[in-house]
This record gives sequence, C-alpha cells and structure tokens, in this order.
Amino acid sequence: MPEGPASPAGGPRSPVGDADREHLVGLLREHYARGRLDDGELDRRVGIVLAAEFADEAAWAVTDLPSIVPAGPVPGRRARRRGHAQADRPGPGWVPTSERSRDPTTRVVMRVWIDPADQSRHYIPESDG
Repeated sequence: MPEGPASPAGGPRSPVGDADREHLVGLLREHYARGRLDDGELDRRVGIVLAAEFADEAAWAVTDLPSIVPAGPVPGRRARRRGHAQADRPGPGWVPTSERSRDPTTRVVMRVWIDPADQSRHYIPESDG
C-alpha cells in the first residue's frame, strides 16, 4: 500500500460523503471476496475509509489495488457517454489531480480527476473558487 495520501497541489479538497464511503467499502469488499485482501487488511483499509475527512484520503485505501472490471452491463441501465469523459461534478471516490486542461470547444478550464476504481480520467469544470 502507498505511504499515504498526498493532498492535491494547491486545490481545494473535497469532503468525503456517505456515498463515497459506501462505494469505496464496496470495492474493498469485492477485493476481499476475490482473495486480494485478508481479514486484517480489509479491516485496516475500511478503517481508513471510515476515518477519512476528505475524498482523497478515503480513496487512498484502494489506489494500489487493481481495477475491478464489471461482469457486464447492468440490466435496465443505459451507459451514459459524455465527450472526453466530462462530468458536471466529481463522482464518489474520485481523486483530484494537479492537471488542468482547456476544453477546445468551450475554452473552459477543466480539472482532471481519477476514479481509483478503474483508473479512468474525468474532466470537471474548474470552479472559480
């Protein structure tokens, strides 16, 4: 497991919410079920998630684990596509990076976020803070 969470360079930190915690604990349970974590390691990592104050601290508990590929599409749910993996706001457990990008169409500055569950990159409009 990595040494510890690093705070995003110069940016505001997002508080961790209940949905974030549930998502991350679910990922940890899945890794446990697949034999990647033993009882003690599961308990330790769940403790990190539950004690975290910020999303990047909570997400740290899964950053060194491999991605979990879903078995297939969830029945009744359509996949949502957004250009260039853009989103209006960060998803549960996403970790902000120090990377910024300018959308070539709208010229809006976007911040890059990583979803530790599958290492996907997402672009969120940068707030004026």
